[in-house]
Amino acid sequence: MDRKIAIDLLKKYNKEEFHLRHALTVEGVMKYFARENGEDEEFWGLVGLLHDVDFEQYPDEHCKKAPELLKEINASDEMVHAICSHGYGICSDVKPEHEMEKILFATDELTGLIWAATKMRPSQSTKDMEVSSLKKKFKDKKFAAGCSRDIISQGADQLGWELNKLFEKTILAMRDCEDKINSEMENI
Repeated sequence: MDRKIAIDLLKKYNKEEFHLRHALTVEGVMKYFARENGEDEEFWGLVGLLHDVDFEQYPDEHCKKAPELLKEINASDEMVHAICSHGYGICSDVKPEHEMEKILFATDELTGLIWAATKMRPSQSTKDMEVSSLKKKFKDKKFAAGCSRDIISQGADQLGWELNKLFEKTILAMRDCEDKINSEMENI
């Protein structure tokens, strides 16, 4: 699938800057993990890009409306399954089975928490964020309260990773794509 087609679908159903930035962030994070695992970077990236395609316009049908929207671009069954699995236990009964799906499940909420913590930093960048700083924000349940610590922890468990490993790898992934996302957001 061509990324332009995916971007067009994303923008058709998402107008808010926050949702577009989140989609680009999760795309970049998924590409990073694909490279680390020797997997298909483009496919993993597209799954990350479109994971919340239905969330802005259909929040009460999140992960249920996605298959219908993804039909518009002839998304593969594998892509639909991966996208729907990131909401497992919350809004979907599609369980993350593959490594890619488990990484998406684990990092989706975490990227939101990291982004919120980044906005509080003088640099407003992940480039100088340390795991210890993120751990403090993670423990403060009032900070970015919409980012579920339980889901993040469950995601780490599914991967067989300690939280610190998930935090470190996700910060590194966000650092890796931060400049590209900032540049792309200027053109959206």
